[in-house]
Amino acid sequence: MKKEILYLKIAGIIEQQILSGTLRLGDKLPSIRTLQKVYNVSINTVRQAFLELESKSLIEPRPKSGYYVSKASQRKFSLPSVIILESLQKEQYPEHLFLKTFASSENTDITHFSLGLPEKSLLPIAQLNKSVTTVMRSLANGGATYESVQGNLNFRRTVARWAFMLEGKVTEDDVIATSGAMNGMFTCLMAVTKPGDKVAVESPAYFGILKMINAMGLEAVEIPSDPSTGLDLEALKKVLPVISACCFVVNFNNPLGTLMPDDHKKELVKMLTEWDIPLVENDIFRNVYYGAERPKPCKAFDEAGIVMLVNSISKTLAPGYRLGWIIPGKYKDKIIQQKLIQTLSTPALYQEAISHFLENGRYDHHLRTFRKIVQNNCLKLQQGIEDYFPDNTKVSQPEGGFMVWLELDKKIDTVKLFDMAIRRNITFAPGRMFTQYNQYNNCMRLNFAMEWTDKVNSDLKTLGEIASKW
Repeated sequence: MKKEILYLKIAGIIEQQILSGTLRLGDKLPSIRTLQKVYNVSINTVRQAFLELESKSLIEPRPKSGYYVSKASQRKFSLPSVIILESLQKEQYPEHLFLKTFASSENTDITHFSLGLPEKSLLPIAQLNKSVTTVMRSLANGGATYESVQGNLNFRRTVARWAFMLEGKVTEDDVIATSGAMNGMFTCLMAVTKPGDKVAVESPAYFGILKMINAMGLEAVEIPSDPSTGLDLEALKKVLPVISACCFVVNFNNPLGTLMPDDHKKELVKMLTEWDIPLVENDIFRNVYYGAERPKPCKAFDEAGIVMLVNSISKTLAPGYRLGWIIPGKYKDKIIQQKLIQTLSTPALYQEAISHFLENGRYDHHLRTFRKIVQNNCLKLQQGIEDYFPDNTKVSQPEGGFMVWLELDKKIDTVKLFDMAIRRNITFAPGRMFTQYNQYNNCMRLNFAMEWTDKVNSDLKTLGEIASKW
């Protein structure tokens, strides 16, 4: 605890120097060893302080040179607006827009700012293939028979060991394997809702969740989200009497990238516990954090078992494996029954392969590299937005994940902007996809989990120029 206080104290001192102008844009910070001597602390403590400042985009590393005050610390763009939903009317979900946006996903000539997946060049495909080859030799029945409904035992044990943020409360008996996070969320909602029930979601919300809720015959109730702190708890409190379940992404929300503070998570879990309302917590981005520590999920504050924690490897390791898991709380039996009806079992081969990959320390190494790449990309993207987009653009400040949300001038229609961009081999996700209402028409989501090449930067410039000429 003492070390945590020290690194935050050092980070706070440097942050004040930047905000007051004592340290100016482009100034080089004292070296790690210099600050170690000044504050009489360990090198690791100073590194943690620098990581904290990096997570706020206040400083940036330069290879073989040191740390400098970043341009992002002097950002000129405001955060996106919080939408008031009461005055809006629901509209038919724009299925055509979804199909249009992702129709070209296989085209390698296109710069896909639209996709919510990491580019394959950032994935450890060769190492994963080695794990698959290794487990194939030892897998009983070659993986050709049904697994346990709950999931492969080795996989569930590995997940339980990785759930260290839950303070050792999770065992293999508390884990259910799924075919990815979407399948996990679907299974959870099937276990605790019936057609016609209302499910609270954040707004803007990941379009896959909205489509899933609609397909299940449920009604999504959008709750406004603040781009700094996430879900508006006061707005949620007003609708709790009519809500049957909640489905939230509190750690690096998609599309805003917002991290909900721990005290808000505690309050959220407390509110839902009092009403006995289940929470499906989609936690797929928690490992992609920019700060010094991996954030806690709502599940860490759940004493009554109302939180169903859903996760997967799709955003960090192997999207095509379609492998995820649920830590189901008190709804375990209902969820297993739903899985029995839907998929019966999850393929053993990929469960064993991922267990092998994680147990050999490869995932830790990959995550460290992956986080560094996407955080650097985030800074490059924000720099490009400042350089190329209109001056009245509003931009979210993600603290993790690999999505950023842009709010452009109200006169700009991002659906029409998309049509212009695709002709230049550039895609993004128009804001209208992330809501049931006639809103976010001037917004877009950009993905930056890719190899940041000159072409990517040039295409970002082109996109900004199209928006500037509107």
